[in-house]
Amino acid sequence: MAKKCAICGKMAQVGSRISHAHNVSKRRFNVNLQSVRIKIDGRIKRVRVCTGCLSAGKVVKA
Repeated sequence: MAKKCAICGKMAQVGSRISHAHNVSKRRFNVNLQSVRIKIDGRIKRVRVCTGCLSAGKVVKA
């Protein structure tokens, strides 16, 4: 399963890890996904939803 929110489509972003000596390497900012049972079209389904959608009330837990 992809690291992507099923509601808003939020995915991981890419940034830089910078040391004190300013050595730069790539890093990932992953999304805070939670596996929840939600109601979609009258059916109960388990999907991965970001915490932003959960706190905003964009999904109805089953």
